Amino acid sequence: MEEITVSDGRARSAFITYLYNAVAADRSADSEILFSEDRAALRLRSEGGLPPALLGRLTEKIAEVIGVGYKYSFLFSRLKTCLPRREKRFLCAALIAADREGDFAYIRRYVEAASEICVDGVYTFRLEALRKKWLRILEYIPAAFSSADLCKFCEFLVGESDRKIYVRGNAVFGENFAPLRRSRLTGTEDVETEIMLSDAGFVFCLGDVGEDVEKFLQKYYAERAIFS
Repeated sequence: MEEITVSDGRARSAFITYLYNAVAADRSADSEILFSEDRAALRLRSEGGLPPALLGRLTEKIAEVIGVGYKYSFLFSRLKTCLPRREKRFLCAALIAADREGDFAYIRRYVEAASEICVDGVYTFRLEALRKKWLRILEYIPAAFSSADLCKFCEFLVGESDRKIYVRGNAVFGENFAPLRRSRLTGTEDVETEIMLSDAGFVFCLGDVGEDVEKFLQKYYAERAIFS
């Protein structure tokens, strides 16, 4: 019997639920969520040993929890701009998307395979250099950063990406049509933030989308949003 437990503080139990949802469908292991007074945990067990593919997916998703969930909280609490809350949220999502692949790769290096993995421990004790990088990024964003600046920044990011995503109703899908749900890690799952987090260069709308989503796409994605 091989067993791995991944835990985080009880206040961040939503992150553990995110990990559980990412691996629960894999029948090569039994998975369950456990709660104590101050911790939430995901436990994986397999009689024949946990397969490398499952362990790789678990590591990938832990990197998402830190690189999106922890980073969003870090940025949002430290941004000193006059942007409205909604646009401040978009700015954080855009900053995450801009460095997403590099951050994820860096975090994966520090998530060691072990019988117990404490997500908050990895973040606190192994990723100081990454947090310093995030602070340096924040130093480049002036307090006077405006809605117009946000539009220009998003225009630049979109122009640098050739990644395609798809929107149908209130759901966002990646290039392989797998549903994207990273916005859950920011505390609120919504289409606009999901699109920002995806680092999309092109957004294909499959059928009608809501009025708010359409306005969002016209504002931040301009000619890169394709409506059908």
